[in-house]
Amino acid sequence: MDMKYVYGPVPSRRLGVSLGISPIPKKTCNYSCIYCQLGRTDHMKNTRQMFFSVEDIMAEFDEVLREKIHFDVVTIVGEGEPTLYLGLGELIDEIKKRTDKPVAVITNGALLYDLQLQSELGKADIVLPTMDAYDEESLKRINRPHGSLKFEDIKRGLEDFSKKYQGQLWIEIMLIKDVNDDDESLGKYAEMLKRINYEKLYLNTPVRPPAESDVSVVDHEKMDHVAELLGGISIDLLSSEGFHSEIEDDHAAILSIIKRHPMNQFEIEGFLASRGRSDIDAFLNELKQDEKVEVINYKGYNTYRLK
Repeated sequence: MDMKYVYGPVPSRRLGVSLGISPIPKKTCNYSCIYCQLGRTDHMKNTRQMFFSVEDIMAEFDEVLREKIHFDVVTIVGEGEPTLYLGLGELIDEIKKRTDKPVAVITNGALLYDLQLQSELGKADIVLPTMDAYDEESLKRINRPHGSLKFEDIKRGLEDFSKKYQGQLWIEIMLIKDVNDDDESLGKYAEMLKRINYEKLYLNTPVRPPAESDVSVVDHEKMDHVAELLGGISIDLLSSEGFHSEIEDDHAAILSIIKRHPMNQFEIEGFLASRGRSDIDAFLNELKQDEKVEVINYKGYNTYRLK
């Protein structure tokens, strides 16, 4: 069952077992974050478009539902910025007609100043925006946005949306060593958070190979310090379940996952073992030879993602 829009379920440390929906083309975004696990943005856009029909996406979703796969949440995220999808509100409506599981949207939050988008996101049960920047300079350094985006608009949009939204708003800050983990930066985050109504604050650091090689992780001790200072939760402390795929062929199953969610060698080993495979070393060697797969040695072990 080869899917174009629906993938997973995949383990999420924040959301549990997540059935993903990608309503945008690969690497289409209005940011090109230095830490992005998918690499640099190929298609930099800041105009919302109807990339695919809601009907086509829901046809795949219906097919997955017929398989009666277990999942905790439907997550609209994909391979770039999902709020660029002009049919987002209709998509959420159609999902909710078919399942009573919560619908989450993971977004960079750049377009939250758009009142139409605010209305569409209001249909979701959980919205998870990132908040990496605290001024124009940090926005350009960390997120490398589309030229039409300005920090003050993004900041105002997040504050405004947080006061209107009736669902769960979970903020995430990606912390990068020697970029935004210093006390001055943390103080600016604290001031911003005072003006936002949110339920949870998650603190993350790049655990998968980033777009730029000079991006470094923040150590556990510093993450604990930031969590205490900002009143957040370090994602590093959360556990997650294993990966799942309905695709029978192991190689095809791995490709379908890493298309949107890079996997390290241990995650692949666990996935294969759960499917009863024993020749794991031979499989990994075969995967390395696949021209569609990029293998990156990061933090002492290999991570696999689709080129």
